[in-house]
Amino acid sequence: MPTSYKILGQTEPADTTNADLYTVPSNTEAIVSTIIVSNSTSGETAFRIFIREDGAAAGTENAIAYDTIIGANTQVAFTLGLTLSSTDIISVRSSTGGALAFSAFGSELT
Repeated sequence: MPTSYKILGQTEPADTTNADLYTVPSNTEAIVSTIIVSNSTSGETAFRIFIREDGAAAGTENAIAYDTIIGANTQVAFTLGLTLSSTDIISVRSSTGGALAFSAFGSELT
């Protein structure tokens, strides 16, 4: 299986609903090494990160961060080594629209 190391996804949700950060393409597996959450505003806010197996609905049962507070002008890095299958989705959410940027880094195996 060829491996491709890459930025898997980047997003800055404009509102307070769930946004998909990365969806594993068909016939592909992925290893997510790091997810970074960056708050470039002058106020603290909260965020959520969901790992949705086979596109399942986001909920507390698949959250790896839920209403986690991030301080003003700070970043949080989650070094995880998550293994994902085809059609699995990483979704993110901010309690303040446009306040946070999310980035996922890792590799795809095809």
